[in-house]
Amino acid sequence: MLITEQLIKATHIFKGGEDYPLLAPRGVFLVNGLLMVADTGQNRVFIWRAIPKTEFQIPDVVLGQMHKEGTGRNASGQVSAHSLMYPSGLWSDGKRLVVADAWNHRVLVWNSIPEKDGQPADVVIGQADFSSNEPNRTGVGAMPSAQSLYWPYGVFSDGKRLWIADTGNRRVLFYEGIPDKNGAKADGVIGKPGFDSRDYDHLDAIWPYSVKISPQGQLAITDTQYYRVLLWDNWIKAFSEKADTIIGQASFEDNGQNQFGWFPKANTLNWCYDTCFYKKGMYVADTGNSRILWFENLPTHNNSEANQVLGQDNFNRGIENKNAIWSTPDSLYWPFHLSIANGRMAVADTGNHRIVIHKLGEGEGEGEGE
Repeated sequence: MLITEQLIKATHIFKGGEDYPLLAPRGVFLVNGLLMVADTGQNRVFIWRAIPKTEFQIPDVVLGQMHKEGTGRNASGQVSAHSLMYPSGLWSDGKRLVVADAWNHRVLVWNSIPEKDGQPADVVIGQADFSSNEPNRTGVGAMPSAQSLYWPYGVFSDGKRLWIADTGNRRVLFYEGIPDKNGAKADGVIGKPGFDSRDYDHLDAIWPYSVKISPQGQLAITDTQYYRVLLWDNWIKAFSEKADTIIGQASFEDNGQNQFGWFPKANTLNWCYDTCFYKKGMYVADTGNSRILWFENLPTHNNSEANQVLGQDNFNRGIENKNAIWSTPDSLYWPFHLSIANGRMAVADTGNHRIVIHKLGEGEGEGEGE
């Protein structure tokens, strides 16, 4: 039986600044009372120094544009330390900020939380300098290396180490520390035998969009194109071993949308894009089914069923905005990214161009190792 009220105590809908509302936001992050949003469709990242309490609120800082109303790719100019093009994943410890600047094939690092509009990044990963943005450094068709990126959509850190979902290269890169110099080499790679490979292999993530590490050291890679989440009980094992558990499919060979069914079920996924560890369990952004699945305990066997669902009336529904043409506070339209901190979960509700902020009903707690 679904008892959504046990999951959610209250919901707040937020749409950005009234004069510059959000457009298809794909990234969101909560930390130390800050709200950060990757306003992906308008090539910018917004920062609010306090979680908004109204539907619209002017952001304190915009990145990727010189002014809050700016929306152009690379600020309608050339790629630079100030610019963004299709930013996606975010991570912050409240002191530093890391942004996956996906279509510039790079990850940007600010060594302190930006204080002014258009503030330039301090470090670039994936490119030799801030004025370059070719995939794998030298262009389409180039082989990857320990220093290159191709459509990086996801980033995560435990405060010391850094993981990057190098999506276009079908791998996850690992750094022993958050780089402090441009063009740093990765220290390890997950999903490939070496840094110079990007071939398909159904035993590894085909399209790794998100990477997350739990406070207990478990690793989750959201494998969008194979409609599954790959889960390791220890992140160190991922360098040499295949995933311990698969969520959304029965085996490594299976790759069906909703397991080739007409309708979703409690154990199926459709274009999933993110996960978020919380307490003993996990939330999964089942994006193509316009819902979020809650697993009360981390699955330990393939094809486990979720315990509860958000965004739909039951597990067998996968319609955008549930039963209505327009969005409602409890509906979702392609949720892409999740972040949990201090008993609140923020959802990048991409198709509805908004952030949904839930007060969780399970009590206070941290998520994602924040």
